[in-house]
Amino acid sequence: MDAPFDLPQARIGWVCNWLVPELKEKEAKAFNLRDTTVAALLRLDLVARVDKLLDLVAHNAAALGRQVALTAALPPGQRAMRIASHAWPCYTHPATRPLYDEPALRAAIEELFPPIGEAAVAGDVRLSTHPGQYCVLTSAREEVLRSSVDEVEYHVELFRLLGLAGSWHPRGTHVNIHGGARAPGIDAFRAGMSRLSEAARNLLTVENDEVAYGLGDLLPLAGEVAMVLDLHHHWVATGEYIEPDDWRVATVAASWRGVRPMSHVSAPREELVGATQDLPDRAALLAAGVSARDLRAHAPRLWNGPHADWARRHLAWSDLEVEAKDKNLASAAFAAG
Repeated sequence: MDAPFDLPQARIGWVCNWLVPELKEKEAKAFNLRDTTVAALLRLDLVARVDKLLDLVAHNAAALGRQVALTAALPPGQRAMRIASHAWPCYTHPATRPLYDEPALRAAIEELFPPIGEAAVAGDVRLSTHPGQYCVLTSAREEVLRSSVDEVEYHVELFRLLGLAGSWHPRGTHVNIHGGARAPGIDAFRAGMSRLSEAARNLLTVENDEVAYGLGDLLPLAGEVAMVLDLHHHWVATGEYIEPDDWRVATVAASWRGVRPMSHVSAPREELVGATQDLPDRAALLAAGVSARDLRAHAPRLWNGPHADWARRHLAWSDLEVEAKDKNLASAAFAAG
């Protein structure tokens, strides 16, 4: 295995969509990736399907290039971003995946995406992706497991063309998923992970959640896969504001094998908590009738001062992706303190 590339600069990252409030909606679309559905594609004839995907892939490459350039222009401590998963729309569905073998579409992908990866490296931008909730490596259903493996491998293929695959988390690059279905257990996750290519296992990360696999549940995997600590999920599950010097944090950090870890941070919605300058109290909120489901939802920004200060302490050991409705506006505000 290649020696890992360490990222010593602490980074605050934004996720998926770049918001430009001063632009009209039509103009702002140039900064974000577009998608379509399998059903919409299948209503077209073959030529029109390929043309549709060519248009979308070209737009997405241009938008992703703009996002990387914008991120590279930020201060060094903000040069991290999550790529939206639909860079290549409908890539993994059996009915539409063969379209990507059409020469024109394959040539477009191989021409348009490598320069974006080169720009990310030149601009010192850390990249990640986060396949959706239906990517479940623990599923007991073969068709779900197979589609989940295909989904992870798609993201790895994207990073291969960006020049960021083949070794252990090059430049901190990662494909992050949740543990998935609870009932099959951790051994099922290991079995699902064994079906991935070596390149995929080298990019894969797994994060804790508040539904199936909490932080303690995932710690036995720390020697096998890099772990992403989601601070908000952990708080929703336990009410604990875990601190950077906690032994569990050290275990998560060690799972990255020398590469600077990535963690996630978000805040409960202000209207649920109230305009308080105290740390939100999970037990009190639940006792007041706020549901755990409501607490899971992300606020537009990290609006609570003590909560934001607590989250910033974790920059001592990890980068932080800000999962907030205001996207890059939220991460910039958090970075500004």
